[in-house]
Amino acid sequence: MSETELGRIHASTARRVFGAGSLLALGSLLIFVAAATSGMGFGWKLFGFGIVSVWGAAVLWNASAHQIVLTETALTDSDGTVIVTIDDIAKVDRSMFAMKPSNGFVIVLKDKHPAAWRPGLWWRWRRRVAIGGVVAGSQTKPVADSLSLLVASRD
Repeated sequence: MSETELGRIHASTARRVFGAGSLLALGSLLIFVAAATSGMGFGWKLFGFGIVSVWGAAVLWNASAHQIVLTETALTDSDGTVIVTIDDIAKVDRSMFAMKPSNGFVIVLKDKHPAAWRPGLWWRWRRRVAIGGVVAGSQTKPVADSLSLLVASRD
């Protein structure tokens, strides 16, 4: 029995390249400045930040290849990870003052959940799930509206 797909969010190649490329450029610049710095203490710190930025670029590139799928019962990652079930959603917040990622929205949950993170797509921390980052707002807005309707019809 397959569920009906109500929406899908994915990052375009251009957004993935720009996001990962920006982090890679930052990491490369920090490593270069660390190599050119004569003060070893400060240079090692820059080198460490540079390595973390390069690693972050690789993680962002791999994570943004995934997609977020909305069905009638849950919001899931394309690898099968359940981000949140519809029954556990208390509120969907797209307001201007919500702490949300770029082009995204925040879901407030009824119960606490373990932390999880897909850079550029979504993160979950305690009672909050944030969707957005390197994705287009034209994809996240209909999914947020559909989630709001599913929550309203459930209540």
